[in-house]
Parts: sequence; C-alpha cells; structure tokens
Amino acid sequence: MQLDQQYIDPLDKQLLNDIQWTFPLSQRPFLEIATKHGLTEDDVMSRISLLKQSGLIRQVNAIFDTRKLGYKSALVAFAVKGDKLDFVAQEVNKHPGVSHNYERDHEYNMWFTLAVPPEGDLKKDLEQMASFEGVIKFRLLPTLKLYKIGVKLDMVNSDPSKLTPDDNVKNLDQKKFELTSRDKDFIRELQKDLQVIPRPFDDSANNLGITIDELFEKAREYESIGVMRRFAAILRHRDVGFTANGMIVWKVPDNKIDEVGNKLASFPQVSHCYRRPVYPDWPFNLFSMIHARTIDGAKKIATELSQFVGIDEYRILFSTKEFKKERVKYFVD
Repeated sequence: MQLDQQYIDPLDKQLLNDIQWTFPLSQRPFLEIATKHGLTEDDVMSRISLLKQSGLIRQVNAIFDTRKLGYKSALVAFAVKGDKLDFVAQEVNKHPGVSHNYERDHEYNMWFTLAVPPEGDLKKDLEQMASFEGVIKFRLLPTLKLYKIGVKLDMVNSDPSKLTPDDNVKNLDQKKFELTSRDKDFIRELQKDLQVIPRPFDDSANNLGITIDELFEKAREYESIGVMRRFAAILRHRDVGFTANGMIVWKVPDNKIDEVGNKLASFPQVSHCYRRPVYPDWPFNLFSMIHARTIDGAKKIATELSQFVGIDEYRILFSTKEFKKERVKYFVD
C-alpha cells in the first residue's frame, strides 16, 4: 500500500512526531496516545497501522547502543568502480551486521555501517568485502568519540529559516555493561517490531515468563544506563519528505574538536555527531548527519552550522541511493 506523505493530515504528522521520539511503555500505549490527542484508541491504531502499511513507519521497537552490547562496529567507506556499485552493494548487504548502506556523491561512493557480535572479527569480515570485484580501496572509520545520536524528523514544521542550538543532548554513559544471557533474552524481545494491537507488549512479557510491569522496569533500566537509547518509531526519511540526507564532514583542529562536536550536537537538525580517524586522503575528523527536505535547505543548514562553530573546511556528502537501511538484529542466528 502506498500513502504519499503529502496526503497525510496534520494529526498524522503530530502522531509521527510523538512516537518517533518517545513511544509510551505502558500496557495500552495506543490508548495513552489517544488520550493525549483527544482521540479513540481505535482511531490511533488505525492511523498508525496505515502509516506502517504504507511504509512511512519502518518499525516501532527498542533502539539499542551497539557498543554497549559488546558489538564491534564502524563506518566504512568504499571507493567502487561505477559499473560494479550495485553488485558490490548487493554482496555487502548480505552481511547481517550491515544496517545502513548508501551511495554518496564522492570518490568514496559507498558508505555503510558494519557491526559484528562480541565473538566476531570485524576486520576479517571487512577484508572479505574489500575483495569483491570492483572495490578499489576502502577506509575504516570507527567511532573515536560519540557526541550525539538520535534521529527526530520534524513532520510538523518546515525546515527552519534560522537554526537554534536548543536540543537537550542526553549525557552518554560510557560505563561498561556486563551482559548476561538473560539480558540477551530481553533484547531479542524488545527489538521486535511492535504489533499495532491494544496490548502489544503482552506477547514479549509472556515469552520472557514475566509480568508486563517487569518488562517495562527492565526497559527503563536499560535506558537509564544507556544500553537502550529509546523505544520509538523509525521513519523512512525519503518517504516522509526528507529527501536531502547529508553527511557533513568537518576538518577540525584537534584542540577544538570536543568544543565543535558538542556545539554541533546541540542543534536538533543534527541527528548524529562523531569523531572519526583521518587518513592521508581523508582529512575530515568530525562527522555530523543532517536531514532536510531539499538540497538547498541542507546546504543552508550546513552554512549556518559552519558559521556557528567557526569551521569553514567541510563537505556535504549527500546520499544519492539507499542500498539498505534497517536495524541490526542482536543476538540472533
């Protein structure tokens, strides 16, 4: 079923804003959402069902911190011959730890994230991928420092005419999490796409042999220690109108990188901000993702960010094709 974003009404857009940041952890979450908006539970479920069936909502589930779970992960940049790009993308996407894979407008024309479980060998898997016909060279770009992660696409308001650094960035807890086999059971359940039914959490609680309140208590514990970033809806960027997805890469002096990273993180238009390593042919050490409705809108955001942080050596790498985008499924075969 197709539902173009221009045909969704203002109430749908408000619902999308609400559920992509904080979805209620309650026995009847759709009733809680309905009460907030003066609707019936059936009306909310009908609207969200249609938005899911149309593809505007990818899924509703827990979003975990990959590294907190012991997974090893990195951003990878491939330079691929143009006529082999689709083939290489298809082969790379077969790896279950590849969650995002995009073509971008640069010599390094394929960018993907790769994660492997605690017992896995990221470099070995990457070397195998780099051997695919058509791959010229690659750069491994792990996270050296995380300043922000959290996508929120504002469905209600237009792209801003003037940026305001007013985002409340979560304090990122860097303490090590000691994972148990029972934790893995919880994670397997919480990462499942939530059904649009009156009591969608009952099945997970039953599968775990616990009460629904115990399930919510564990989810909130995970969130408080940073293992779970949030429980929320994930939208399809392009389908909901955010067609200009730009990765802004910055060349920042080492002694200013924390200052600049924290400043960029304070803008709601910035969804991700990381420090990454540099190479002789890649001098950019700070990465920030922005999502806008138009290329011109994204460029304007980048210009204002540049002026605010005082860094003018940057590039925007726009995604021109989406090869893959899904959540990593943790602790599954």
